[in-house]
Amino acid sequence: MILALDVGNTNIVLGCIDDKNIVYEARIATDNRKTEYQYAVEFRSMLDIAGIDRAKISGAMMSSVVPPLISILKRAVELVAGCTPLVVGPGVKTGLNIMIDNPAQLGSDQVVDAIAALNEYRPPLIILDMGTATTVSVIDKKRNYLGGMIIPGVKISQESLTTSTSQLPKISIEAPKKVIGTNTVDCMKSGAIFGNAAMVDGVIDRIENELGEKTTVIATGGLAESIIPFCRRNIIIDDQLLIKGLKIIYDKNCN
Repeated sequence: MILALDVGNTNIVLGCIDDKNIVYEARIATDNRKTEYQYAVEFRSMLDIAGIDRAKISGAMMSSVVPPLISILKRAVELVAGCTPLVVGPGVKTGLNIMIDNPAQLGSDQVVDAIAALNEYRPPLIILDMGTATTVSVIDKKRNYLGGMIIPGVKISQESLTTSTSQLPKISIEAPKKVIGTNTVDCMKSGAIFGNAAMVDGVIDRIENELGEKTTVIATGGLAESIIPFCRRNIIIDDQLLIKGLKIIYDKNCN
C-alpha cells in the first residue's frame, strides 16, 4: 500500500492506494505552525479511525506547493509509516513533456494532475484545479503540456471582498435560488457561484479557440463540486485526480 500526500495552501489530502485502488482519502487543514509530531499524530489518528493497517504501507509519495512544510511532513510520514516519501520535483521521473518557458516553475500539483489526466482521458485536455487558486492546465493532442492560467480562487476572492469593504459579510460558498440576487448575501453567493461558473465556461471557449479544436475538460480540487455543476460546458469532475497521479509517478520511480 502506498501513502500519498498532496499538500496545498489550504488543505492536505491524505490518501492510501492499494495497487490501483484508492482505499482511503481525507483532508486536513494546512498549518505552517505545526511540527512533524503534531502532523504525525493527526495522520496516525486518521489512518487508525479508517481502519488502515499502517504495517502494510510500503512506500509514500508527496507533492507540495508549500515548500516550508516539505521536510516537516517527510519526517511526519517517517514517524507514522516508517518510510521516507518521494517528493515530486527535480530528479523525479514523470514522463511529462513540459513546453512552458521555464519548466521548473510548473507547480508540482499541476504536474501530477497532468500525469493522471493523460493516463485516463483523451487529449487535448484542459485541467481545472480549484483550490486556494484556480489553476488551468492545457495539454495538446500530442500530449505536450503547453501552459495555462492561474486565477484567484473562489474563497480568496470572497475573503478579499469582505476584508476590503465595510458592509459585506462573510458567506458560505453555496448557490442561491436565483441568479439575480435580491439581498446582499444572495447577491454575493450568486457572484461567487454563477460568476465563477461563467468564468470557467468562458476560459474553456477561449482556450479551444486558440487550440483550434475541442478538448476534454477535467476539474478537480476542493471547490470543483461547488462550481462545476453550474457550468454550461461538459466538464468531468475527478476529485481523486491528484492521488491517482501520485501513484502513477511513484510507480515510474520506485518499481
